[in-house]
Amino acid sequence: MPIFEYICEKCENHFEALVYGDEKATCPKCKSTKLAPQLSVFAVAAKSAPSSKPAAGPCGSCGDPRGPGACSMGDFN
Repeated sequence: MPIFEYICEKCENHFEALVYGDEKATCPKCKSTKLAPQLSVFAVAAKSAPSSKPAAGPCGSCGDPRGPGACSMGDFN
């Protein structure tokens, strides 16, 4: 069950879609099937000491280096 990231070419909505088999993704906002696939950001886990806290990777939706959910946090500048 791969998760793909898309931008709708009709309404420019950015979203992720879980795609099964030969299914085609549709925009959840306008239901268009004209979608531009995006390069997904993925996380890799490395073995570390038991007491160390895992480092947060970039947000899976927007790639913000502040981590998951950062795209909804706004700018701090």
